[in-house]
Amino acid sequence: MPPGNYGMEEEWEAEGNADIMVDFLLPTGIFLEFPVSRNDTIADIKKLVWRRASSEPLFNALGDPASYVFVCISSAAERLELEAEHRRLADVRPFACFLQLVAREGDRAEKLANAQISLLIGKGINEFEAQKNHEVSEFRARLRAFCEEKALQQQALPWFQWMECNFPCDLEPCRALPSRGGGAKAPKKIFINIQFEGSDESFMLQQDPQEPPLALIRSALKKKATVFRWVRQEAEDYTLRVNGRWDFLYGDHPMCQFKYIFSCLRDGQNPQLTMVYHSTIRAYQEDQGSAWRQGSKSSTSASKPPPLPLKKVGPEAHVSEPLCIHLLQGSRVNADEGMKLVVQAGLFHGSELLCKLVTSSEVAVGSDPVWNQRLEFDINVADLPRMSRLCIALYAVVEKAKKPRGTKKKSKRADCPIAWVNTMVFDYKDQLKTGEFLLSMWPSIPDDKSELLNPMGTVEKNTNVDSAAALLIHFPSVRPQPLYYPPHDKVTGGGGSRHVRLKEIMDNKNHTEFFEDEKELLWKLRGAVQSLYPESLSKLLVITKWNKREDVAQMVGLLRAWPELSGLHALELLDYSFPDPSVRAFTVKCLKKLGDRELMQYLIQLVQVLKYESYLDCDLTSFLLERALSNKRIGHFLFWHLRSEMHVSSVSLRFGLILEAYCRGNIHHIRSLTKQNEALGKLKALSDIVKSGSQKMSADDLKLCIKQDSYMEALSDLLSPLNPSIILSEICVEKCKYMDSKMKPLWLMYKNQWVPGDLMGIIFKNGDDLRQDMLTLQMIQLMENLWKKEGLDLRMIPYGCLSTGNKMGLIEVVKNSDTIANIQRDNSNSAATAAFNKDALLNWLKSKNPEHKLEQAIEEFTLSCAGYCVATYVLGIGDRHNDNIMIRETGQLFHIDFGHFLGNFKRKLGINRERVPFILTYDFVHVIQQGRTNNSEKFERFRDYCERAYKILCRNGTLFVNLFAMMKAAGLPELSSFKDIQYLKDSLALGKTEEEALKSFKVKFNEALRESWKTKVNWMMHSLAKDKRP
Repeated sequence: MPPGNYGMEEEWEAEGNADIMVDFLLPTGIFLEFPVSRNDTIADIKKLVWRRASSEPLFNALGDPASYVFVCISSAAERLELEAEHRRLADVRPFACFLQLVAREGDRAEKLANAQISLLIGKGINEFEAQKNHEVSEFRARLRAFCEEKALQQQALPWFQWMECNFPCDLEPCRALPSRGGGAKAPKKIFINIQFEGSDESFMLQQDPQEPPLALIRSALKKKATVFRWVRQEAEDYTLRVNGRWDFLYGDHPMCQFKYIFSCLRDGQNPQLTMVYHSTIRAYQEDQGSAWRQGSKSSTSASKPPPLPLKKVGPEAHVSEPLCIHLLQGSRVNADEGMKLVVQAGLFHGSELLCKLVTSSEVAVGSDPVWNQRLEFDINVADLPRMSRLCIALYAVVEKAKKPRGTKKKSKRADCPIAWVNTMVFDYKDQLKTGEFLLSMWPSIPDDKSELLNPMGTVEKNTNVDSAAALLIHFPSVRPQPLYYPPHDKVTGGGGSRHVRLKEIMDNKNHTEFFEDEKELLWKLRGAVQSLYPESLSKLLVITKWNKREDVAQMVGLLRAWPELSGLHALELLDYSFPDPSVRAFTVKCLKKLGDRELMQYLIQLVQVLKYESYLDCDLTSFLLERALSNKRIGHFLFWHLRSEMHVSSVSLRFGLILEAYCRGNIHHIRSLTKQNEALGKLKALSDIVKSGSQKMSADDLKLCIKQDSYMEALSDLLSPLNPSIILSEICVEKCKYMDSKMKPLWLMYKNQWVPGDLMGIIFKNGDDLRQDMLTLQMIQLMENLWKKEGLDLRMIPYGCLSTGNKMGLIEVVKNSDTIANIQRDNSNSAATAAFNKDALLNWLKSKNPEHKLEQAIEEFTLSCAGYCVATYVLGIGDRHNDNIMIRETGQLFHIDFGHFLGNFKRKLGINRERVPFILTYDFVHVIQQGRTNNSEKFERFRDYCERAYKILCRNGTLFVNLFAMMKAAGLPELSSFKDIQYLKDSLALGKTEEEALKSFKVKFNEALRESWKTKVNWMMHSLAKDKRP
């Protein structure tokens, strides 16, 4: 067949409202053909079909239009029922312009919900059903029942408790008032503009920011009763809403702790609030309840999971036979002729190898090689831990080039990795696997020959079964009847006593590897570890011999009585090194003590460690779903963290099932999430047009494209994925543009209808993986919270950043800010001298801040510069040129673009361009010292800020290391192993005293100041490369 374009892709990519000729086949056998607009909705098209059909034969044989649904062939060559009739034809993108009208079958509400969820999560619900997998079916049924029960409970809540779930308070980490720069004190009273719902009148109230919202509500009701002679009402029947946002103020928190009020206090603005009566909240609750009832009315019987079969416990006799498997044959193996194929297999418990590796015989290369060989492991079946994982690698062996004659060295052989796969030894019902298993393998990284096996990898098979290499293996039956993993409670654990050496081991935070005598000591004194050092549980788990059933049983018995850990100490136990179900159940039990704000701080990591779970049904999944359904903000970000990785085949099944369950439990949330998803789809299409246009698209062309009805509708009236409290109501087309960088990010501005002239901005990036930026900004936010709790507010700007899909996402625009490079270029005659103009920053701040505000702006600069000096040093942020550092007109300095971290500094021609620990140039010092060279007092205060900030981070160093360790599963290029985290351990001085850590930091501080001229040279080279002035 000659090459060419098939289907309708070009038509759907076209702009405008062009008509497309569509063929329709009716249930009566009548064939219609007429043009429709590509932007018509399916509902509009159905009306057109009915109008045309009314003049055709057999029209009376047709029933009510609602009894029929259109069917088409999707671009993925699948039959697609168009239940969601609000969608436009151009968004449906059928493969061919042929729509068949068929009678609806089954429950419409159920099918509509399935269609909406499939579209939203990026994976068809029918794909889950097509798995024909008992584990998937039982997991789906249990999760659906669990989520629908949670939804039912939520609908029965009183209105104020319902608000806590759906509009959780957005709070600062502490109750302190924001300090003002220049020595100014925070105001004792603030002016707040109050408006009553449904009324145009508003008035100003003076309120103490330390009082709770209820005090303000009482003052407002009293004021209204006095001014308008209004009947007094109960303050408890009202709540406060931030104007133009889904952000409410309620509860016992002081007003100043709400982020909105806190920012108003800090920026000297008057808060704008609306009084909302409880009947309005109840109306929202009823609206959500009706949506849930509509979506779940037919699912009652389907939600109940099938009864689990009774477990037939195997014989209690000791199974002394070693575990073995039969390696039968391979398929679709691709390797060069002349090589030999070999299979290596190992049994792992987390990262621990349970016994010696076994290797198959060599066989000749072929597409379907045959081994038919028994592989026996040096471990008895009785000693297998519950989470035993069989890891297999397929590789080719090639003879290296022969040495010249006369050399005595033997010719060596090289291993060429081909593929790997992992599978559990026990199934999800605790049964030892038996029978044949066809394992579709994952391709190995050609350059990574250090480790053939990948125990940290997924236990899912490769879903690309048509092209992936595969191995057929057989688990023989050890006994005639099924064998199940036995309970641990038949063996009891031992005790222990105190020891000086034990204290030394426990006190060393950096102690992760142990000598044999230390392992014996720890195990012998495990009772003392439990009673005296419970937070060191991970060290005891590391030295436990998981290939000895008696030791495992004693460890599990000890765990049952283990004191609960704090949520922060429990996080490290979610690493893949601790797969035992008892350990993970204990960990989740500890995590339940985390408050919603703390949980939000660690949500990115908790989603990533789901990849370490060996089975679909696990405690961590249930925990995350329960909290997501109890707090809509958590649910929002859980959705996007999962949705952004649905393109990853190794996790798409697990993440898709969790997303489906969340949507079943929060049907009402589907509306706003679908709207966001549609907007992102339009932005992706727009970005593709900008990036791939044969001729350069102008800013005016972009604006014309956005002005199309389909784009205006999709990009207006939605909640921001970056912050679901913010409403993006009306896009300001004239302010939209694309940025002149490699990926051509889209710059979108929205009007704030409550504040005339105020704009909110977001940047859409397509082509860059934003997960590393998201992780870095999360750490900066965590640092700021830790500092604020210690009374140190360093004016950080951890702006919003969210990955929403495969190499795409959103970034918050920080208003009224510019890059250091632009400021220097605008204040210099040439790019060569711009970087060395030390007066440029101070002059710019003077131009933006009148005399009475300049001192405060310099204080803002000093504080934020200290915070980012410490943060970028600790995190090892690289590529710090003057286009990646920005400053707000208020004086706050902040960093952007975190493409390199953990000491992975940028190199040019093999030369390290960044030779300082962090950026502290003399023009920064010039601002800090207020332009006076002899103002050492200001600089010493800046140095003190840095040292205080660094000491606070060192005291919390283990938390940062644990959070980065949990992110290894993300697959970020600069964070894939424990070696990558070593930089963090060094920068946080783990294992050192506070005095030793501070001494080391002072050396780095002086080095950054002394070597800052090298930074200036780097900036000059960057400015010369970027400068486009004639």
